[in-house]
Amino acid sequence: MNIAKKVVLLGHFGVGKTSLVRRFVDMAFSEEYLVTVGVHIKKKTVTINGEDISLIIWDIEGKNNIEEARKSYLLGSHAFVYVFDVSRPETYENIESEIAYIKEHFNSIPYCIVGNKADLFTKDFSESFFDKEVFKNSYFTSAKTGDNVETMFIEIAQKTLS
Repeated sequence: MNIAKKVVLLGHFGVGKTSLVRRFVDMAFSEEYLVTVGVHIKKKTVTINGEDISLIIWDIEGKNNIEEARKSYLLGSHAFVYVFDVSRPETYENIESEIAYIKEHFNSIPYCIVGNKADLFTKDFSESFFDKEVFKNSYFTSAKTGDNVETMFIEIAQKTLS
């Protein structure tokens, strides 16, 4: 039996949500910036503990505030992936309030925090800021190199089964 799980990617514009989805689903990456208008939906089936899980991945348009996201896009979600760009502080400076919103309005739905573009990390930068409590257990990915992308999606899929 195939189980379907809706996973919604949230975050500012330009953080690499679409690139993460393309890397995971199509195993591809492009330097070309594509603006998502509305929502783009992709599907990939993964096997967890011998069970096929169809991840229906909703790549929604970037917003500077999670409260601006269309509520209809969030309804029926089984998991959220909150993506920020490690090289652009404006994409994570309000992350505590963004995660608080998810917890308040969708408290039973698992989520993960993803710092994308980790290939742009500098050691000093990562050590100085990302030690904050909110970043504990976060994933640091690179859609460009593929680092941690599959791991993150597989682990969020596992959380939907709990």
